[in-house]
Amino acid sequence: MGQKIVSIHGSPRKNGNSALLAEQVEAGAREAGAQVVSFYLHGMDILPCSACDACRDSIEAKCAIEDDMQSVHHALREADGLIIASPIYWFAVSGQTKVFLDRCYALGGPEGTALRGKRIAIALTYEDPDPFRSGAVNALRSLQDMFAYVDAPIVSMVYGTAGGAGEIAANHALLVEAKVSGHRLVSGPSSP
Repeated sequence: MGQKIVSIHGSPRKNGNSALLAEQVEAGAREAGAQVVSFYLHGMDILPCSACDACRDSIEAKCAIEDDMQSVHHALREADGLIIASPIYWFAVSGQTKVFLDRCYALGGPEGTALRGKRIAIALTYEDPDPFRSGAVNALRSLQDMFAYVDAPIVSMVYGTAGGAGEIAANHALLVEAKVSGHRLVSGPSSP
């Protein structure tokens, strides 16, 4: 059986630019033999972390918040890799993505984190063509720091500019790069 990949879609639009980019990463992962399960965060019942620390007892401890994040946590524990796709909103990842990331706190405990060793692919889209002015660099740096902290290597990052919903589909080179990103997630060398 192939590797298990969890794909997190952080856009409020199922046909938005980051979703289209994520679908190409997923397609590449499937071509490389992986099973991919996708979660579309917008519309899921995922509450912010309540800082109760019930999850800190052990690496297997369950989050005390009973919402849709429980199924995401389960999938993440079983996964070999993770795709995070988000548009850049106000100089960072979307609010949906940020709440998801905060709730990943529950995957750790005194002995480490369930994310350790999982391979990570990141797909970001933003409107301004300058990744600094758009805030994309802020998001990338934050994700790099977070995954370095939990010892989960980022093996691929793909990002690009697009304005209107679905506009990224015209960027054929970027879509090819996204598919290669999916192959790399499953079988390629680690390179941040």
